[in-house]
Amino acid sequence: MRKGLAERVAGLRPSGIRKIFDLAATMDDVISLSLGEPDFDTPMPIIQAGIDALKRGETHYTANHGLLSLRQALSAHLNKLYGVEFIPGNEIVMTVGVSEALYLVFSAILNPGDEVIIPTPCFVSYQAETLLAGGEPVEVSTFVENEFNPRIENIEAAITPRTRIVFIGSPSNPTGAVYTRQFLEDVAELAEKHDLIVVSDEIYDRLVYGKKHICFASLPNMKERTIVLGGFSKSYAMTGWRIGFVAGPKRFIDGMVRIHQYSVMCAPTMSQYAALAALEIGEPFVQEMYAEYDRRRRLIVDGLNRIGLPTFEPKGAFYAFPDIRFTGLSDEDFCMRLLQEGRVAAVPGNSFGAAGEGFVRLSYATSYEKIEEALNRIEDFVRKLKA
Repeated sequence: MRKGLAERVAGLRPSGIRKIFDLAATMDDVISLSLGEPDFDTPMPIIQAGIDALKRGETHYTANHGLLSLRQALSAHLNKLYGVEFIPGNEIVMTVGVSEALYLVFSAILNPGDEVIIPTPCFVSYQAETLLAGGEPVEVSTFVENEFNPRIENIEAAITPRTRIVFIGSPSNPTGAVYTRQFLEDVAELAEKHDLIVVSDEIYDRLVYGKKHICFASLPNMKERTIVLGGFSKSYAMTGWRIGFVAGPKRFIDGMVRIHQYSVMCAPTMSQYAALAALEIGEPFVQEMYAEYDRRRRLIVDGLNRIGLPTFEPKGAFYAFPDIRFTGLSDEDFCMRLLQEGRVAAVPGNSFGAAGEGFVRLSYATSYEKIEEALNRIEDFVRKLKA
């Protein structure tokens, strides 16, 4: 066989998250703070809605866009929370999680060589999906001194004639940063000035602490040039159901649906019925989980700072991003040794872009008691490093 993998695939960097997780799975007595997955089970009434759908025989394809009743409920939900209205019929498509949503957006919009500006550190899929669609990711570094909010002058400096998209993810995985209204308004001004599309990953929109989430499409004049990505995995503890959405202007959604119908046909039917139940009856569960995440957030941030690992206060999601540079170890060496010697799994910061070098990501989407024990182990590990 003369040919192997396509160059765009062969050149992809393996996920640093999975590398640590897979290694930890081979070891005993490991506390994993590596995966961004809620430790809560899906609330039982939502599970029951999926079961009931199966019992009714809802085991067939839905429309490519997804159940109309789900899209109507989602449109009302977004309008109630953020004052932005997406037309259920043609401005929303239900997807197989936000992972497929990323694939659809970049595949539908990018031509070969088009550039996507991506503030980093960021979720590992952003650059990869850009490359798979034939685009070029352009990383713009953010810094802890600015609470990992991008500087608008750095975003503008990265714009070239080939720039097509400014990508934002707020709240941020891995940093927990929540972008300020001023920054978002500055991005909106740049988008109009340079005729750019803004893609906004808002999967953690319900996990914002001490302030209100701002849906980018709700900003003045932005709905027509904004694509919003969201889903049910984080807020409703529905990771395995694989149900997300894209909301945006019809001209973009039409293109995405063409790709969607040839690749997956539709999101899983029973998952769509479960998502509908989540919107209808899930709010008390969201608030319960939110309160517990907030409790864990304060525990882990206070604990890391006490240990001597400087950690800014995350304003959203469920990640802490401590600075480990004083140890003299690279973030990869720190995480590998912490796993082997301390039996705690963390993710190297450079997995999320070069700007993450010198930091590690710790997920507090696990029990309070496990976080307490993990902090004890991290403290012992750091004390030995200092000895």
